[in-house]
Amino acid sequence: MNPNPLGEKKIHRLLAEFAVPSIIAMLVSSLYNIVDQFFIGQSIGELGNAATNISFPLSISCIAIALLFGIGGASSFNIALGKGQSVPEQAKKAPYFIGNAITMLLSCGVMLCFITQLFLGPLLAFFGSPDNVLPYAEPYTRIVSFGFPFLILATGGGHLIRADGRPKFAMACNLAGAVINTILDALFVFGFHWGMSGAAAATVIGQVISGGMAFYMLFHAKNISLHTAHFLPRREYAGRIVSLGAAPCSNQLAMMVVQIVMNKSLKYYGSLSVYGEAIPIACAGIITKVNQVFLAFIIGISQGLQPIVSFNYGAAKYYRVKKAYLLAAGCGCFLSLTAFSLFQLIPEKIISLFGDGSKEYYAFAANYFRIFLFFTFLNFLQPITSNFFTAIGKPKGGVFLSLTRQIIFLLPLILLLPIFMGIDGIMYAGPAADFMAGVTAITMVLHEFRKPVYQPKIERTVN
Repeated sequence: MNPNPLGEKKIHRLLAEFAVPSIIAMLVSSLYNIVDQFFIGQSIGELGNAATNISFPLSISCIAIALLFGIGGASSFNIALGKGQSVPEQAKKAPYFIGNAITMLLSCGVMLCFITQLFLGPLLAFFGSPDNVLPYAEPYTRIVSFGFPFLILATGGGHLIRADGRPKFAMACNLAGAVINTILDALFVFGFHWGMSGAAAATVIGQVISGGMAFYMLFHAKNISLHTAHFLPRREYAGRIVSLGAAPCSNQLAMMVVQIVMNKSLKYYGSLSVYGEAIPIACAGIITKVNQVFLAFIIGISQGLQPIVSFNYGAAKYYRVKKAYLLAAGCGCFLSLTAFSLFQLIPEKIISLFGDGSKEYYAFAANYFRIFLFFTFLNFLQPITSNFFTAIGKPKGGVFLSLTRQIIFLLPLILLLPIFMGIDGIMYAGPAADFMAGVTAITMVLHEFRKPVYQPKIERTVN
């Protein structure tokens, strides 16, 4: 069997080869929300921005499904190929992981679209929509939901394409959709004056194109050939996919839960402050999506790390596993420090990109940037480390880490601190949760790397 480049090529070259396209793909994905936010903010204003934030939990649920089956399928596929270097029978299982993942991505996307159409009003109310925001949120979300199956396939399929050794193709799928979305946003919102409905329609068309490209490329894989039998769900393969995709999925679901609680808290405590109900929701939504641009770099690095780590762990090349993680963490640290500087120094300039607002609007936005995102320079640790544990086939560690910031730390603080500090308590919950999640991630990865298999002397013996 020919040696796989994942086990032979220099780590820094592999990380660049896989992480750069992943970063671009994640940036493009985040642009879907940023572009809508920009055009809606410029044409409609604060209420339009608040409406996109109200519907955001549904977008998060799409990403959760995509990561569950996309990263789970990709990790299972790469580990099977890595083990196949010494046990050829293991490599025969690899196509089943890809086929089963595709089936589950499409099925869940259609199901989520149907549920959203059927229960749209109650869902938006549950997400914390103020009465004056609901007329903007309803048409936007109803149209956007038709793109859910394509968004899920494009995002999850991108991980599968990347696992097959074609990161540039995965990037191309997302890039094509985002470019079309941007062009159509300008045409539909400013040219045709379709408002929220126009922004939603542009998003769906971009997602359909991305999803269609991903579907085509999955059927033209480089390392495997897919047949009908590979798409029939089987417990052996589906269970492994779900177990390895549980960590990134849990992180997204945790984000969705926190987003809903955050919206409700911002609405309630905002009404008791000088800001009112809509301003905190609008500002928090914009800042969350700006922060996602930074996180796109971090998550892109963690996704680029996945096939390298999974293959080498499966091939028992543990020293390469450790080296890849440390390089990814170093890159993440540099990017996190850069984002921290921008968020602290020019928050007003960033928020002004998304339309005008009142004096209270800018005041809340600047405070939210500086306080809630204060520990941005630590935020590379949790996603990279969580994905690392998933990639080496240890989903329990990955799931736990994925829940630390959002559920274990942030959610209780959002509920507790505002009781004593009002709406400021929501802002201070962010840095406290970030700090504790970072410390937890460092502790767990240091414990993992103390194991004898990661030491160079043992590595030479194994190989």
